[in-house]
Amino acid sequence: MPLTTPQALITLALKSAGILGVGQTALAEDNTDTFDVLNAMIGQWNRKRWLIYNLIDVSLPTTGAESYSVGPNGDFNVPRVDRLEAAFFRQFVQNVPGQNEVDYPLEILQSREDYNDIALKQLVSWPTYIFFDSGYPMGNVFPWPIPQVGNFELHLTLKNTLASFSTLTQAVNLPPEYIEAIWTNLTVRVCAIYPGAVLTPIIEGLAKASLSTIRVANTQIPRLRMPAGFVRPPLFNIYSGTTY
Repeated sequence: MPLTTPQALITLALKSAGILGVGQTALAEDNTDTFDVLNAMIGQWNRKRWLIYNLIDVSLPTTGAESYSVGPNGDFNVPRVDRLEAAFFRQFVQNVPGQNEVDYPLEILQSREDYNDIALKQLVSWPTYIFFDSGYPMGNVFPWPIPQVGNFELHLTLKNTLASFSTLTQAVNLPPEYIEAIWTNLTVRVCAIYPGAVLTPIIEGLAKASLSTIRVANTQIPRLRMPAGFVRPPLFNIYSGTTY
């Protein structure tokens, strides 16, 4: 059976764990339990950058708001994300979107504590920083200073999402290297819910090797950027009371 559906991967995982024998078919309850474990594993993988094969860019025109929601049916209508990978602010010159676009990178504030250090959060000016509050089910981004209303866009770079499976028979629409990773790592998880399952060293080794293959394929290392204080004397920001 080609490994192109969740059912095929589940059957192979159950066989690899010694739950099924040759020619046997899983019970409906076993299919359901393993299907739930499969989707739980995909949910875990979505939080690991090196298991996501690409990043996406999402944008919206600025409205002068202090924050914008990020998540299903939010201002940025995307599946829930846990962090920003990058962000930038785009200016349209001569009021012509698609032409003469100028992008300005935004520095990401990694914690609420860093955002709290900003003294005048309602300052409207040219943005320099952005903070992402990763709430559930909806997160929020706070660009600072607040972008002016006009010919401007806010762009977020986010991890793409490995979609969970909705049925046992749907097509597995993933790069080929993910197939073995799903099969072998699902086998490892199956052994956690079936007391009689057998996790062989071969399967355990394949599970680790397949994840390493994905890691190598997906790794993108940004250029090293030195802190401003290392290359010039720090400057004092009179609005936030901090140096930069």
